Amino acid sequence: MSRIAKNSIKIPNDTTCKFENSVFFAKGKLGEMSMIVNSLFNVNLKDGEIHVLPKNEKDKSNPIWGTTRALVSNVVIGVTEGFSKTLELNGTGYRASISGSKLKLQLGYSHDVNFEVPKEVKVECPKQNIIKLSGSNKEILGAVAANIRSFRKPEPFKGKGIKYVNEFIFRKEGKKK
Repeated sequence: MSRIAKNSIKIPNDTTCKFENSVFFAKGKLGEMSMIVNSLFNVNLKDGEIHVLPKNEKDKSNPIWGTTRALVSNVVIGVTEGFSKTLELNGTGYRASISGSKLKLQLGYSHDVNFEVPKEVKVECPKQNIIKLSGSNKEILGAVAANIRSFRKPEPFKGKGIKYVNEFIFRKEGKKK
């Protein structure tokens, strides 16, 4: 039985939620989102709380119950607060800049990398070596951050590359004579 799925989700004051035909809708100050809920589960809304409950008693041991509750929670948090990720560029001459909806990255290659940012994600570069991503959809935000990071992953010897701000890069000792 899932410990996560038994917990309720509090609905903030400025958010409205509804559940119809196995689709969960949430509308808040950052926009509105919808999500298709697995057919094994119901979403109950009452007293400012959301409960994800299985339709059958045998589905209480199904691990998708906790996943479904977490996804519903991410939708509610996304429309109220939003999500953000910060990437850091480490390396000589590594730079990032924004031009329109494209992120221009100079990563030590012979050419610049132009990355088309989806419209759901907002990008800003407060410094040349920092990229701040924000958006209401956690899944798309994480995919964009991972895609940007994949252009030059951090290497363990000098730590050069694109890394998350809170990420620790395990450093290796170089060759010895």
